[in-house]
Amino acid sequence: MALDAYSQIVSSVAAELTPKVAAVTAGRGSGSAVVFTADGFLLTNAHVVGRAKTGTVAFSDGVSADFTVVGSDPLSDLAVIRARGSVPAPVVLGDSDGLVVGQLVVAVGNPLGLTGSVTAGVVSALGRSLPARSGSAVRLIEDVIQTDAALNPGNSGGALADAEGHVVGINTAVAGAGLGLAVPINSTTRSIVAALMSDGRVRRAYLGLVTTPAPLPPGVRERFGQRSALRVMEVVAGSPAATAGLRAGDLVLTAGRRPVEDAQGLQRLMFAEAIGRPLPITVLRNDALVDVIAEPVELGLSTL
Repeated sequence: MALDAYSQIVSSVAAELTPKVAAVTAGRGSGSAVVFTADGFLLTNAHVVGRAKTGTVAFSDGVSADFTVVGSDPLSDLAVIRARGSVPAPVVLGDSDGLVVGQLVVAVGNPLGLTGSVTAGVVSALGRSLPARSGSAVRLIEDVIQTDAALNPGNSGGALADAEGHVVGINTAVAGAGLGLAVPINSTTRSIVAALMSDGRVRRAYLGLVTTPAPLPPGVRERFGQRSALRVMEVVAGSPAATAGLRAGDLVLTAGRRPVEDAQGLQRLMFAEAIGRPLPITVLRNDALVDVIAEPVELGLSTL
């Protein structure tokens, strides 16, 4: 009976999503893309479209259409494309922040050119980091979802959904068969997608910090009501962080007067609205609280 219930969930999600996940061909690249608006916008991986400006999408019902690349962001491995003509109804975007390890997930994509392939598994781990590169800039995509739903070349850009059929991640088949990762759908992702749709690119603020999550001492934990912070491993010379007086070894507790418990807590602040504006940062240094004001600059101008 448990297997019957499992099968019903997987088949229901597959029936809901398969028509809404397209096979993508862009230049020499191929993969998948997910319809997320009724007027033809699809979400995929940046590495699927590469440097292409146009391409074609093909749906499971045999309908195909040309598309243009609206915007691509290699530092999040996300891209938005827009198909010409009618497209299937959009998926419902969920929130990956609600996932738990062991939860059922279903992957829908087009591995090896096989349109409408479905695999299922569980969330194997959360909080993984995936390095992404654009030129000389390197950024960690935080809170990446690891799943044992089998992913193969062509699955990249496809949907990772929960049992309700809500898309909680965009698959990226970088880890090979039998192991999959997905870029999460969360508040940070939504900001990136909105920027790609409106501007075609993502403007990011830059501080010049290299950090890693670290637990807080019990006393500080109780005082601030948070269990962890970011340990500064390196401060880039001449960067806004260096000018503000931040040092290697500092524990970043808050930024913009918001708690910082992981890298995403800082990265979600590093978008266009932070460029050139004072950013208050509180750190723990040698058991003392230190407040500094940093002024982020735009990543890609004086930083690369």
